[in-house]
Amino acid sequence: MTDTSVPTGRQSASVAPRLSGTVRIVGAGLLGSSIGHALRAKGTDVVLTDASPAQLRLAVDYGAGRAAADDDRPSLIVVAVPPDVTADVIQAELERFPGAVVTDVASVKLEPFRVLQSRGVDLARYIGSHPLAGRERGGAISARADLFIGRPWVVCRDGETKAADLALVEALALDVGAMPLEMTPEEHDRSVALTSHVPQVVASLLAGRLADADEGSLRLSGQGVRDTTRIAASAPELWVQILGANAGPVVEILDSLAADLREVSDALREPAAPGARRVVAEAIRQGNDGVDRLPGKHGQNRRFESLIVMIDDTPGQLGRLFGELGEIGVNVEDLRLEHSPGAQFGLAEISVEPAALHGAITGLQERGWRIAGNTND
Repeated sequence: MTDTSVPTGRQSASVAPRLSGTVRIVGAGLLGSSIGHALRAKGTDVVLTDASPAQLRLAVDYGAGRAAADDDRPSLIVVAVPPDVTADVIQAELERFPGAVVTDVASVKLEPFRVLQSRGVDLARYIGSHPLAGRERGGAISARADLFIGRPWVVCRDGETKAADLALVEALALDVGAMPLEMTPEEHDRSVALTSHVPQVVASLLAGRLADADEGSLRLSGQGVRDTTRIAASAPELWVQILGANAGPVVEILDSLAADLREVSDALREPAAPGARRVVAEAIRQGNDGVDRLPGKHGQNRRFESLIVMIDDTPGQLGRLFGELGEIGVNVEDLRLEHSPGAQFGLAEISVEPAALHGAITGLQERGWRIAGNTND
């Protein structure tokens, strides 16, 4: 399916951008350039800047935005730089553009917030955020306008966040096709430690065993080892920064994982000993339980109900669907897209809380969307 395929029962219409004014993106790598492409597709004025002149020229040549000028007056600034300089760049942008709201897309939220607080920086116009999206390859050359379609975009607010500023950052997420999700910085960092950072460490350690393996063993490699090591092909320089910035939550989970590994290892030293088989079986069973809780195609979260919406293969429609679900007051917990080759429409399977299912169906039908089915059918 194309990045903007979205089902509707009425005549297709391009969705107007929610953002107005100029958006300044600091950092023209994969995320920054992808945001630029997605916003420009909406007609938003995007200006880019990067510490690397070559990276900036490449992003501009690919159409992610125009080079920043001295007279730019952005309404929103997106900081998309490496974690070790995120706090410095946020501070500089807040000081340079006193009329703009500043957000960032770093994968750790608490560390830059604490650094800026310790410096006494006024953070009234800063709202941390993080799109849960990426690719194995980085840089402007790998950027895609559809990178964020259907992906969660965490927005971290606090007690001093102005409603209008929060709406601006959430509008950014919606305009690129993502699903805004509010969390505290602490909640975010604990969550990504479990779902992203520790998996990276585990995948890298497992893949490291392959480095010295003999060729005969590697010829037996199947999908299992490929699935569990896919994310190991990552940039060490970047992950040293990410893991160091979120060390506390990562260490807590690694210690727990190490204890579980030791228990299984001890059981397998004497596999015929009383209770050894149960230890191994329980480890596998708990893994099954965990996978079952994952939303999406690799698991099924049974707490949610699903509805299937027909979507036209037309630019801007998926963003409109998310926007209208937000107007109805329905939070999208998960999304799966299906598209048949040659068809002019696709199907969006949307997971929602059970109590929200009826309201979502009714509200969407009133707005002209065609519902192809739901879990109560």
